[in-house]
Amino acid sequence: MPSRRNRILPTALLAGATATLLGVTVAPAVTAPPKITAQGVGQVTLGKRHSVLRTAGRLGPIQLGCELAGPQARSAKLRSPLRGSVDLSSTMPRKVTTIVVRGGAKARGVGVGSTQAHLKLRFPKAVFDHSTDMTFGITIAKIPKSGGGRLQFAVDTTTKKVTLIGIPRIPFCE
Repeated sequence: MPSRRNRILPTALLAGATATLLGVTVAPAVTAPPKITAQGVGQVTLGKRHSVLRTAGRLGPIQLGCELAGPQARSAKLRSPLRGSVDLSSTMPRKVTTIVVRGGAKARGVGVGSTQAHLKLRFPKAVFDHSTDMTFGITIAKIPKSGGGRLQFAVDTTTKKVTLIGIPRIPFCE
């Protein structure tokens, strides 16, 4: 008479083979990309302390910021799945003042790579500022508070696609 172990093994093999034949697979849990709002992106929000976000694994270490902002300017990179950076306050404790997203999140379905037409569709109150077209090669789409929050989108003048998103604005440092 076969032992209990010898009876369980063929049953487990049969179940595995059946699942393979039926195309049943165990997929890892898929998480939705972080959402961009007027308050921030995902858990990185305006006014939050760098030390808290760094401990939570949302930001990298503090680095020197824009030279034009002065000697106390500091910034930090966003951690995966987000791409971009944050500007930090000049006083201690360092708090997030501006967020620049270069990928990994969307605002109402509009992310880096979205078209200007899609941006207009999702944010009908967007105001397009063409004063930066010649200098930087981008058009700034400003979203008012009444239109979904204080956000800005940089739209490339040649491709008409979003290249970055700023909360509450896109800082210029060049």
